[in-house]
Amino acid sequence: MSTDNQSVIVRDSYPIYFAETVSDAQQQSITQLLDLLPAATLSLVENFDLAASAEQKQPITIKNMVDGRGLACPMPLLKTKVALREVAVGESLYVIATDPNSQADISAFCQQSQQTGTANPLLLIINQSTAANIGKSLEAKSKDSVDTIYHFIITKTDSN
Repeated sequence: MSTDNQSVIVRDSYPIYFAETVSDAQQQSITQLLDLLPAATLSLVENFDLAASAEQKQPITIKNMVDGRGLACPMPLLKTKVALREVAVGESLYVIATDPNSQADISAFCQQSQQTGTANPLLLIINQSTAANIGKSLEAKSKDSVDTIYHFIITKTDSN
């Protein structure tokens, strides 16, 4: 996949590209949400080789976003499964949710895809939670209404 003419952000000295299918508004939203994550998020991820040389590193190309905020289990997982149909090998899906069960559901779903011999196993690159005020100004938001956001980047891999 060519990365020419695509927007790019850099996290942990690692490029994250946006596919042409990601609108400017989605790119801005994803960038703001990724900025909530701790600085070294990618370096903490298992199975993701950040020690590789710049030539060996495969960039993360976000094809789409699933916004599961405010949705109860199992809706974030179901929306993720549907969105993954449009993700090609080597591309990633960015998923956010506020339901704590989504963290276990999406992790198990990705792990199961690797264990069952699926044609294109899923690699969970980011599985991180952050606290954030959502949708209201800081003055109008009480301290007790801070939501936890669960962030996931899922990459479809090639089993060969």
